[in-house]
Parts: sequence; structure tokens; C-alpha cells
Amino acid sequence: MSEELRQRALKYHAEPRPGKIATAITKPCEDQQALSLAYTPGVAAPVREIAADAHNAYRYTNKGNLVAVITDGTAVLGLGNVGTLAGKPVMEGKAVLFKRFADVDVFDIEVDSDTPEQFIETVARIAPTFGGINLEDIAAPHCFVIEEALIERLNIPVFHDDQHGTAIIIAAGLLNAIELQGKRLEDAKIVCLGAGAAGIASMRLLLTLGMAKENLTLVDRKGVVHSGRDDLNVYKREFARGTEQRSLADAMAGADVFIGVSGPDLLTTEMLKSMADKPVVFALSNPDPEIRPETALAARDDLIMATGRSDYPNQVNNVLGFPFIFRGALDVQARRINTEMQVAAVHALRDLAREPVPQAVLDGYGINNLSYGPSYIIPKPIDHRLIDRIPPAVAKAAVDSGVARQPYPAHYPKL
Repeated sequence: MSEELRQRALKYHAEPRPGKIATAITKPCEDQQALSLAYTPGVAAPVREIAADAHNAYRYTNKGNLVAVITDGTAVLGLGNVGTLAGKPVMEGKAVLFKRFADVDVFDIEVDSDTPEQFIETVARIAPTFGGINLEDIAAPHCFVIEEALIERLNIPVFHDDQHGTAIIIAAGLLNAIELQGKRLEDAKIVCLGAGAAGIASMRLLLTLGMAKENLTLVDRKGVVHSGRDDLNVYKREFARGTEQRSLADAMAGADVFIGVSGPDLLTTEMLKSMADKPVVFALSNPDPEIRPETALAARDDLIMATGRSDYPNQVNNVLGFPFIFRGALDVQARRINTEMQVAAVHALRDLAREPVPQAVLDGYGINNLSYGPSYIIPKPIDHRLIDRIPPAVAKAAVDSGVARQPYPAHYPKL
């Protein structure tokens, strides 16, 4: 980050009022009569209704459109364990994106906890306030334990975006990229560098979509995740396989796909050159990718590449997913965001990229033309059609899979 950008960012967050979010009043409250409805004595009426049937909270409070974005500050962006309070600007930023893209209200919550159990108990106790829980910036492997426990305990969606949001966007882009390269997911030899939240969740989702487990090589800081290692946690062991490969370079030879969710400059041009014809490279470390696009394209002119950055084509950006996924889940009062809903989001994103790009998107990026192909495998975040495509797909999947409390919304398009 340049000093000029740093100063602009600090000023943006500090002036004219500290922070990025605030609460708003949604009902008239200008006179004594309105006050008597908003608070005592009128407020007793919805209190009694909710006491008689807890589900009435969706009718008389903001619960049905309110998501908690919650962190423990242990894995904030690429900055690591910066502490609970230091994560607050990111959680506020997440709230901005929820509201801007899907009109979902958010409370950001930063939890001081020494153990996963403390965090789980805190979130479980405050969960009645919300229609959904977005877990954010929690380090692996605790993030897996926390999410699994909360999904089991709560009857509202619990979604760790660093896991599933990232996985959904990766999968949507990868399905298109592999097709454009004339290959199939079922046949592709895939290397994933990074065995944390994003890597594990992405590989699980790709397995659901048809990836062959025997074609996957997972690589962490110590090298290939193989069955001979005795230092693997239960989540890495899920992907360990018998192989003589030990290094990333070993794994990359002949690979069709590289997915990096790790750190900067870890993929060399020699490794890239050893890949199969027409490779796909997702170098998603942000802001500095595993290999720079200009370096990669200079070494291989037959590849399709994506990064996590907005200044290169094919940005894998979680904002393409989580606001719209929660919108669809909230609108049918889903009990959880299950695999069927995640797969529906993948296909909605994949299919949208194949359609003609609206002029408003071209204008927003200052370009004259954009169409489905190697430099456009996934929609742009400002594409207004996202709100029309992803929430209906997610809502329908929730209804069809039996986790919705409400029917498919009448104001949604017929699918």
C-alpha cells in the first residue's frame, strides 16, 4: 500500500464521522402517538405475540433481515492475528457490502475469546437476535470447529464466508475456465496450494461438483499433503493420498489446474511451464498473488488466469456471493445454508458470465467490450443482475431441500 493510499484510507474511515456504518429508524417517530407505538405502551403488543410464538419475531422485528458479521480477529485479511478490535474495520466493511449489494442489515460483532468453545457459546447466546450469522476472519482449524458446532446448535444460517463464499466463487469461475480450455472437471488434475479455510472448503465443493478425489493434490507449508505424514489435522487428512510427490514443484508437473489460496510469489515460472497444455491458474493470494498475471502470461500464452485483485481480469471476489446468498436464505427464512444452496449459487454465477454484459457494467469499468472468454469467466461485482439471479436460485434450493420455513417468494422470478 502506498503512503498516499494509506492516508486516503485513514481519512475515509475517520471523517466526517468515524466508521462506515450506523443504524437507521424505519418507522415514523415524530410525535407522541408514534412514540407510544414504538415503545411503551404499544410495544407490549408484539412482545406478547412473540412470547406466544417465537416465529412472530420475523413479523414484528428486524430479525428476518438482520445478519451478524462476527470475528475473533485471528485471521484478518492477509494480516493474520491482529486481535479482535483491529478486525472491526473489516467487519464494518462487510456490513457495507451486505447493505450495498443486497439490502441486508448487519451488526458487526467482535468477540474476545481464548478458545473455540468460548466463541461458540458467545455466538449461540446472542443468535436469537439475528436471521443469520456470517463468520469472518477466523483462523483454521478453529473455524471448522466453530462453524460445525454453531450449525448444529442454531436454527438460522451460519456461514463462514472465508470457507464457503470463496469456494463458491472459485467453483463458478473454474467451471467456466475448464470448459473454455476444452477440459472437464471430472478429468482435471488439480493442485491446491493452501490447506486452510478457503482451500479445504473449495476442495470439498469441487468434489461435490464432480472433481475426482484421486486427481487432487493438496499442498500446505510443509509440502504435499500425503498419507505418510503424521502432522496432519483431521481436515487435511481428509485429502491426504498415497503419492511419491513431496513438493509443490512435484505436484505441478502435468497439472491442469492450480488454485492458490496461500501467499505471494510461491508459484514459479518453471512450475507453470511444467503444467499440462491449456492450464488454468487461480492465483488468489491478495494483494500479492502466487504469481503475477504478467509473469504467468509471459511464460504461458495458453493459460486462463484469475486473481483476487480488481485490477486484473477474472477477479475472484467474495462480494459476488455472500450478500446474494444471504438474501435468498433470509427471504425464505432458511434454517441453514446447505450444500444444495451453495451449488445453486455456483451455477447461477457460472451461467450469468455466459450472457451478454450490460452496458452499465461496461461503463462502470470504462471498457467498450466484454464477453465470455478467457478474460471474462465470472461476472463483475457491479453487475445489477446478480441480485436477480443468485437469491432466487438459493431460495429455490432451500425450499427444494427442505430447509426453508417460508415458500419461494412470490416477488421472485419463476425458475
